[in-house]
Amino acid sequence: MSEPTPPKIEFPCDYGIKVIGDAAPDFKQFVMEVVSRHDPELVEERVSINASRNGRFFSVRLTIVATGEPQLKALFEELKASGRVHMVL
Repeated sequence: MSEPTPPKIEFPCDYGIKVIGDAAPDFKQFVMEVVSRHDPELVEERVSINASRNGRFFSVRLTIVATGEPQLKALFEELKASGRVHMVL
């Protein structure tokens, strides 16, 4: 039996991302600045932030307009390379 192929994403599309990092007053702004380089149309209304139960971490949820795999790969790599981000989902 062959492996099922994952469904293909049709670009452009709305694409939800969750970015988790250490709690810091500028974390949301930092994430928005990085994401804006990959999606200049990002608007603050599509961004929310939540603190973890103990307040050590923040998660920023946002929706971007994804234009293709290269854009998403570059975005995820830049976020992870920052040293401030623990996970990108």
